[in-house]
Amino acid sequence: MDFPVTFHIFGKTVLAHPLFEALGMFLGMRYYFYLKRKSEEKLSFNTSAAVLIGATAGALFGSKLIGNLENPYTLFENFSIQRFWSNNTIVGGLAFGLIGVELAKKIVRHKESTGDLIVFPLLLAIIIGRIGCFLTGIHEETYGIPTDSVFGMHLGDQYLRHPVALYEIGFLLGLWIFLKYIQNRAKYQSGFIFQLFMLGYFTFRFLLDFIKPRVEIAGNLGTIQLICICVIIYYIYRIKNTQSLDLKYSR
Repeated sequence: MDFPVTFHIFGKTVLAHPLFEALGMFLGMRYYFYLKRKSEEKLSFNTSAAVLIGATAGALFGSKLIGNLENPYTLFENFSIQRFWSNNTIVGGLAFGLIGVELAKKIVRHKESTGDLIVFPLLLAIIIGRIGCFLTGIHEETYGIPTDSVFGMHLGDQYLRHPVALYEIGFLLGLWIFLKYIQNRAKYQSGFIFQLFMLGYFTFRFLLDFIKPRVEIAGNLGTIQLICICVIIYYIYRIKNTQSLDLKYSR
């Protein structure tokens, strides 16, 4: 396979990454609306609109901000709007999308969790997007460091590299199966599946970034890993509180 994989659409050459990213978002949203129609939990129009706006605004802002802060030295030395807009990361999108949703819920005074329904559409969207990352090879910063392990692949240069996009797809498929099992077998409070998803994904991303090129910001940790630590601590606290409430009301 030759990297990057491109497609010719309307006379233009398009990289696989943005094409699969758009496809992932489209199919993820269609899957979400399908699950929403089947769900017994119905939100008011105002609440649904507020949550959607909050999630979209937060995710857009966060993905760009954290994507650019992965290498803050380049950002501040040679700033351009085009470069700022083209850099993004799902880690920033998820973290700031969460903040946007929580702010929106406070505005409309909605206290119940709204996250469980979006978990599997998110997994679908990320998996499809990561296929595009893999097909783009080293031409966007979604590749691994050189390795001599059996998993090494040529992604467009002379080095064997960790195919981190494939690692992530494998992890997400395993996480999907695990969360489906929990959803079908266990009794849990609203929002618990989303909490497990966020804790699992951000833990994985923290570890994965050790085998990706990164600018070290604090010690040997990059910006994305520092964000991951914050989210992991937050969700450990949330899950611990959820378990405490379950024990309290079960007595």
